[in-house]
Amino acid sequence: MFDSNLCSRELKKIAVYSDSWSLVWLNKPLLITILLILAAFTAWWIRNNPHRIRWPKSPKELLFLLIISASFSILVFLFTQGFVPLLPRDSGKPADAIVVLGRGWFLLPSRVDAATELWQARRAPRIFASGIDDAPQLIERLENKGIPLRAIDGENCSLTTEENAIFTAAVLQPQGVRQILLVTDKPHMLRAFFVFRAYGFTVTPITTSVAEDWNPKTKIILKLREYAGIMNYAFRGLFIQRHFSDVDNAELKKLVQEAEKYGRNQRL
Repeated sequence: MFDSNLCSRELKKIAVYSDSWSLVWLNKPLLITILLILAAFTAWWIRNNPHRIRWPKSPKELLFLLIISASFSILVFLFTQGFVPLLPRDSGKPADAIVVLGRGWFLLPSRVDAATELWQARRAPRIFASGIDDAPQLIERLENKGIPLRAIDGENCSLTTEENAIFTAAVLQPQGVRQILLVTDKPHMLRAFFVFRAYGFTVTPITTSVAEDWNPKTKIILKLREYAGIMNYAFRGLFIQRHFSDVDNAELKKLVQEAEKYGRNQRL
């Protein structure tokens, strides 16, 4: 695996998936203070300016608000689930590598099972795990499934989906890997697919399910976060074709260069 000692960056965890996700925000006093100030100001403003607030009264206004709310819900559904079936289907053809993206320990089992099945079906000769915290766990679990270590590689430097693609490309493309089977959950797949394609891969999506025992609140937060991520990446132009060396951040660029060097050495 690409040497994690080079990646002395802290992962900023976002508590979206845990049932107790809201408790994490209690550990951020500055954020809580800001939110309380905003809430107090809003309450004060409403109380002192009641004449400036106009609530919808007519059926047409209420219908308009309902349509706007429904439209947003439809967009969230489309970008996290609805458009995923329109991505290229798995034809069953062999690929150069199976790429598994980390998204938290609670999603690891389904990803490990999917990658194991693909490898056992001889769909690709190697499995590549990506994610700063998840790659070592993925590799360990894959070994426990009986997959030989020589067939597994990975990187645990990436902090974001874009960096998943950057570091994966930096390690694998110097080895001639272009066609990949990309394993991630359904809400994440659309964003991951277009980012990896932008970085030069031919991508076959392999979707895994979200845990069935998650409560509705957690699933909704996951989808909202993913919708925001897709919009963010689209507006930043991250779905446009690029090369893994096209990195502006000096620290990240150095890490990518080291990853590329590692990939070339693996080819020798």
